[in-house]
Amino acid sequence: MESEWDPLDEPLSPPRFSSVFERDRHVAYMEMMYQLLPSPYETQEVNRLTLAYFVISGLHLLSVLDRVDKEAVASWVLSLQAHPTNRAELNDGKFYGFHGSRTSQFPPDNNGVLGHNNSHLASTYCALAILKIVGYDFSTIDSKTILTSMRNLQQPDGSFMPIRTGAETDLRFVYCAAAICFMLEDWRGMDKEKAKEYIINCQSYDGGFGLIPGSESHGGATYCAVASLRLMGVIGDDILSTSVAPSIIDVPLLLDWILQRQATDGGFQGRPNKDSDTCYAFWIGAVLHMLGCYKLIDEKALRRFLLTCQSEYGGFSKFSGSVFPGQVPDLYHSYYGLTAFSLLGESGMNPLCFELGIADLAATGLLI
Repeated sequence: MESEWDPLDEPLSPPRFSSVFERDRHVAYMEMMYQLLPSPYETQEVNRLTLAYFVISGLHLLSVLDRVDKEAVASWVLSLQAHPTNRAELNDGKFYGFHGSRTSQFPPDNNGVLGHNNSHLASTYCALAILKIVGYDFSTIDSKTILTSMRNLQQPDGSFMPIRTGAETDLRFVYCAAAICFMLEDWRGMDKEKAKEYIINCQSYDGGFGLIPGSESHGGATYCAVASLRLMGVIGDDILSTSVAPSIIDVPLLLDWILQRQATDGGFQGRPNKDSDTCYAFWIGAVLHMLGCYKLIDEKALRRFLLTCQSEYGGFSKFSGSVFPGQVPDLYHSYYGLTAFSLLGESGMNPLCFELGIADLAATGLLI
């Protein structure tokens, strides 16, 4: 007697991936996120400003900033800034930057004192980046308050805390501080020499940079180190030229480490022996651009890898769908997938400012 046919007995067909960059689907995905964040993002409420940065900057990279109400966005961002009641409070140890969301923005007490000031360096970086993107006039921003109070977060070793109540001190927040000073065109917010020494001390024996001195090299930390030095004017475009003085960092060793991060599937890994991950196409790719060495990678293989991370609904997943079937897109990896295609020179996308992670048009103060 023949057994009944069971569809589960049939071998699964290999997933099929688009061979082109699905720009319209990515626009639709980012527009959806602009209108309403899905419920899984509820746990990220405290980082709403960062999520907004991914959306607004993503739409700008896709050349559809006209879909955004720029005035409404700027007004919302500005409403998240912390303000001292008087100038004396600038030296009270608190940071008067931007809150990540309403849930971390507590009202002043009955005397008008902001007792619970949870403004954050990363949120402040995202706030200023968004304001750059929508073309807000930075001359109206109280940069003195931001920068003077930001010095309260710098530690004796040159690193930064992200928030006045204390947290990790590592290269992520050195980068945020450098980007904030650069966008405000004022370096009073940090001791550049101390920050430079801290960055130098984070370079590992293998050439990459760890988040703190003595830690394992990491793609994201390496981006923060190199981008910070670029923003601070410590290293320039000619860093690989034999005609310039020796660099303060070991560039040949760094280049060797960074080039080894392209895996056999064409994608980039953040550390040795890790799976390729969409976001490192930015973190590693931008470093290679800053070093002037992007052409040394296999761009075609990288593109093929990224297309396997591209969702049929728009957006990008963390891992390749050919290796990990069933992947779904998320906002973080979708944004860095878009930046990766910008680095690859994808048609119809705005070029990227490698150091700030936003479109060149925004970084230079131009709008389309």
